[in-house]
Amino acid sequence: MGDMKAELAAIVGEDNVLDDAETLDGYSSDRSFARAVTPRLVVRVAGVDEVQKIIVWANQTGTPLVPISSGPPHCHGDTVPGVDGAVIVDLGGMKKILQMNRRNRIALIEPGVTYSELLPALAKKGMRLSNPLLPRANKSVLTSLLEREPRLNCRLQWSSLDPLRCLEIVFGDGNKLWTGDAGMGELDLQKQWAGQHWQLQPVGPGQTDFYRFLAAAQGSMGIATWASVRCEVMPQIHKLNFVLAKKLDDLLDFTYRILRFRYADELFIMNGTDLACAIGEDARQIKSLREQLPPWMVLVGIAGREELPAERVEFQEKDISEIAQEFGLELVPEVPGVDGKYVLDVILNPSREPYWKYIYKGDCQDIFFVSTLDRAPGFFKTISSVAETLGYPTSDIGVYLQPRHQGVNCHCEFSLPYDPENTGEVSRIQALYTQASEALADAGAFYTRPYGIWSDMSFKKDPQSTALLKQIKNIFDPSGIMNPGKLCFDLQVTKEG
Repeated sequence: MGDMKAELAAIVGEDNVLDDAETLDGYSSDRSFARAVTPRLVVRVAGVDEVQKIIVWANQTGTPLVPISSGPPHCHGDTVPGVDGAVIVDLGGMKKILQMNRRNRIALIEPGVTYSELLPALAKKGMRLSNPLLPRANKSVLTSLLEREPRLNCRLQWSSLDPLRCLEIVFGDGNKLWTGDAGMGELDLQKQWAGQHWQLQPVGPGQTDFYRFLAAAQGSMGIATWASVRCEVMPQIHKLNFVLAKKLDDLLDFTYRILRFRYADELFIMNGTDLACAIGEDARQIKSLREQLPPWMVLVGIAGREELPAERVEFQEKDISEIAQEFGLELVPEVPGVDGKYVLDVILNPSREPYWKYIYKGDCQDIFFVSTLDRAPGFFKTISSVAETLGYPTSDIGVYLQPRHQGVNCHCEFSLPYDPENTGEVSRIQALYTQASEALADAGAFYTRPYGIWSDMSFKKDPQSTALLKQIKNIFDPSGIMNPGKLCFDLQVTKEG
């Protein structure tokens, strides 16, 4: 241990190698049901050179590495070591916003930059980033994009990784690569910018989309040390309206029609429980709001930017209202207990503290996957059936349905709040989480971000893709040091173990 700590201290400095019990314990578990594993050390890095040296050192010593960019609490088990003896590589201190260019609507950020830091900085430049629904304030933007968290504005999402563009990657073999536009030409950002060469095109270099190898990889292929992201011009007028219904089925055809015409910036479906949790200040208010809010609603955000902003908002509101009427629905500016202006302000910003899903009962487990919007009612019936069998109140299930990739598919998310101090309730949630995940997988849910138990459910159904992923892993991480034990990758034994 002493030699290992000294070797890492020579790379990052003695103060940035941590081994005290309190720090290690903080990285040994998260809010998921993943098995707790205490890391050997935590290393805080300041730049790509240190990252590259640590990965080379890990290959030489056979030491597993677990990269982390976001602040706590973590939720999915991907940041908990899968094997003993792992070293945590904490990138949270890499907080530089390297570039913000409004003309090309691009920002270039390091992995430690969080939503609470990037969104205000972009606003000063007249830009914004289409963010996920209420991300944690200390959530790494780069990690969020790599993990394909759904964006509120699916109209401008041209691939599942939008708005992610180029990356600087240190793969598990220690080699560094710039992807997309950034990797074509001289590898010097200042010279590229001086020559009006912006990191806009994500594919390449060559004919391979290298940036996709890190997508939803849970740190098992390499470490990204900066990324360029495509931004949007800040709207001059921005309004949020609602379309309400008693049954989820009644909202589907309307939503598909809006997607077809590429109307609306924000467009997603929530049930009353989830919206109450999003805007409620405490458990009592959440219960009160849930009783007032409609069972189901589509949230429709309409934005007008530099060119004729008022006219753009006016015609979209008129057209969307007429479409709603075709399906026996109504576009309204408020719902009982809250108006659209307040809800819009909430959803366009990071979550307040504590995290919005923990306010109601103290903790929450999410089950999320990708399918098509028309299948969402069936999935809700499936999870409700399992919940009823186990005695969990279906009224507590939060539902968030986010069309992705211009409506080609849909992110389906079911939230299961619970009291972490109630042993019986924790056991019930563990059973519900497992049984519902299995039932949903059997019903056709695709766990495109396969954390924990979802990994086996996904990869066992597709042995050919699993074999191919292992071959790719052997190319980019031949020693198997990058977050071993995650996804379909076998556990590795260190040279010292």
